Amino acid sequence: MSKVDYHTKVTPPYHRPGLFVLGIGVEYPPYLIEPKDVATLARRFYPSSPALEKVLTINEYTGIDTRSAIGNIDHPIVNQKNAPSIAELCDLFLDHGVKLSVAACQKAIEQWGGDLSEITHIVSTTCTNSANPGFDHFVVKQLGLNTNIEKVLLHGIGCSGGIAALRTAANIALGSSFRRRPARILVLACEISSTLVRSELDSIHNNEEVRIGATLFGDCASAMMLGNEFSNRDGEENILELLGWDHRIIDDTEKDLGFDVDPLGWKVVLTHRVPKMAQAAVPAMFEDLVASIPELVDAGKLKGSDYDWALHPGGATIIQGVQSVMHLTEEHLRASYEVYMAHGNSSSATFFSVANRMLEGSTMEHIIGCAFGPGIAVEMMAFKRCQGQISSRPGTESPAETLVAEDVD
Repeated sequence: MSKVDYHTKVTPPYHRPGLFVLGIGVEYPPYLIEPKDVATLARRFYPSSPALEKVLTINEYTGIDTRSAIGNIDHPIVNQKNAPSIAELCDLFLDHGVKLSVAACQKAIEQWGGDLSEITHIVSTTCTNSANPGFDHFVVKQLGLNTNIEKVLLHGIGCSGGIAALRTAANIALGSSFRRRPARILVLACEISSTLVRSELDSIHNNEEVRIGATLFGDCASAMMLGNEFSNRDGEENILELLGWDHRIIDDTEKDLGFDVDPLGWKVVLTHRVPKMAQAAVPAMFEDLVASIPELVDAGKLKGSDYDWALHPGGATIIQGVQSVMHLTEEHLRASYEVYMAHGNSSSATFFSVANRMLEGSTMEHIIGCAFGPGIAVEMMAFKRCQGQISSRPGTESPAETLVAEDVD
């Protein structure tokens, strides 16, 4: 890692943002898909081919034990003669996705402990639905939130969406702080990815393409309550303090990572270059983020290993690449490994799940959140655990010991 003059890089004057995570909610659907299930579904509808056999081999070595899904491999939506249309997928999302979203939001709101009338904004994201009005409209109605709540729905940001939505909420909250008004912002991410498996298998069969999207993605909704330092009542308990954030775009990578609309849903774009480019972008971004937060500089927390990492588990090679380049151990990334192995990659909804898991038994006072999205865009955040949120790690074996990197060539 290069030498950085941290003190001189802080842009004065520095004002602590005064932003806090007040609640987290994660809702996975009840079904779990194993690697063998994908192979079973593929054999039902598609003949053997070099591309299919390559994908099914990769499927065995992703490091994912199970993926959460709204149904098993016998669900009607993936067992039609043809892959489901985008219209069918939209109807399914507005049923299952909205239900999962409402449940996740209710968990975050319950942990926060506030009243629905206090929620001022909702910032939502998904890359697996494009309905108008957006799915957040139906979530607001089913939760019973005020009809004058300010809504923002983000699209086109894929797996980085959870952190991007939280970044957007943070900037909105700072606007409220400038006006000396309370902001209580519900931040929501929801993805229904499992039903796109037939579309991916169609492309593998028809175009002889090696596409690994069919092997990685699962379903989830997750939410956070973010608040600023202004409040109309007492009794709130802060879970995390948000200290700072950064967003970067890696040049000339638009064709390396994406999620393109298609008559049969969406198509994952993921080239073999992504893991190396992603990990290469992290060190300098980490240095700049730490340098912008005097508290971290003054505490001498200048190394990646000084932090727990809530890294979006885009794939085994991405997790292991960041681990290597930042000189981390499996313990620093325990939450990312555990969520990846148990639930797979749920795109934008995964980050809040990792953050929630990290609160269960980690010791580092500060946390770095990081995710990669289409573009390639990189999102990074720094958090501080609030009092009462620091505990000792469980003395268990490393989850990475059984993780095998997937081959994306």
